[in-house]
Amino acid sequence: MRLAVNFNAVELEHAIRMRVPDLTILKPDAQGDIAGDIDALLTSFAGIAPLAELIPKCHGLRWIHVLGTGVDGFPLALAEGRQLTCSRGASAVPIAEWVMTMILTHEKDLPNRWAKAPPAHWFAAELGLVAGKTLGILGFGAIGQALARRALAFDMRVVAQVRRPRPSPMPGVELLAELDALLAAADHLVLALPATPETHHLLDATTFAKLKPGAHLINIARASLVDQEALRAALDSGRLARASLDVVEPEPLPADHWLYSHPRVRLSPHISWCGPGIVQHILGLFLDNLEAFAQGRPLDGAVDVAAGY
Repeated sequence: MRLAVNFNAVELEHAIRMRVPDLTILKPDAQGDIAGDIDALLTSFAGIAPLAELIPKCHGLRWIHVLGTGVDGFPLALAEGRQLTCSRGASAVPIAEWVMTMILTHEKDLPNRWAKAPPAHWFAAELGLVAGKTLGILGFGAIGQALARRALAFDMRVVAQVRRPRPSPMPGVELLAELDALLAAADHLVLALPATPETHHLLDATTFAKLKPGAHLINIARASLVDQEALRAALDSGRLARASLDVVEPEPLPADHWLYSHPRVRLSPHISWCGPGIVQHILGLFLDNLEAFAQGRPLDGAVDVAAGY
C-alpha cells in the first residue's frame, strides 16, 4: 500500500510504520507533485502542498484522512468518489470537562469569589446551583454525548437538538427537533456543531431573542456559528448573562478587540481540546483506520461530503 503524507513529521512516520510495516510512505513537493499511484492520503490543512494542487495528482487515491477533528475548510468537492475520514471525537473528553468547568465557574461566580483580602461578608454569598438547571446542547455527537454524561451526574436536565429526529441514545437526555424549544429552555447553551453553510451564524439577532433571559452561552465548536455583533448586543442588553468563548473570529484576535474587555465575556484561546496525550489520541484514530484500510475493514470517523461533516 502507498500512503502520501502531506506534512513533515519523522515521529509520525515511525508510528505509521510500526502499525503497518509493509507500507510505502511518499511525500509531495510544494507543487503537489508525487511519484506514482497513491492508495491513501494523510493530511493536515496546512501541509507541504496545497490540497487543491495535491489531490488531483494522487492517481488511484481511495481514502483521505484529515489529521484533525473536523473538516471545515477542506475542499470537499475533491473528496467525491473517495472515502474521507477525520479524527472526530478525539478531544471529546477534555472539551466536555472544559464545558463543565465553565458551567460551574458561572454558577459559583468564580474567580470573583476568591478572597484575597478581608471580604465584606463571611459565611454567605449569592451563588447558583448546577443541579436542576437545564443544559441545552446543539449537536449531539461525541462531544455532546461526553458532556451530557457529566451534566447528568450533576443532576442537570439535558436537552439536545439534532438534525434528524431519532430516539435518544442516552437515558435522561431529551432530543428536541425544534431549535426554538431548546433556546427557550436552556440555562446553559453549548454549541457543539460543525461549521457548515447551514450552521453559519445560527445564533444571530433572531435566535438570541428567543433565548431564555439570563442564559449562559458556551462555544467550543466553531466561531462561525455565532454572529459576533448580535452576540455583543445580547450581552449588552443582559439577554445573555455570560458568554464563555473558546473560539472566535478572527483567531488570534487583535489586541484591541471588544471581546477581551467585555465584562460578560470569558475568553480562552482555543484550548478546550487540550489534555494529556491528546495528540497521540488524534493520531491513534488514524492509525486504527490505517490498519482497517489495509485489511479491507470499515473506517471510523467517516465524513458525509454532502452534509459537510
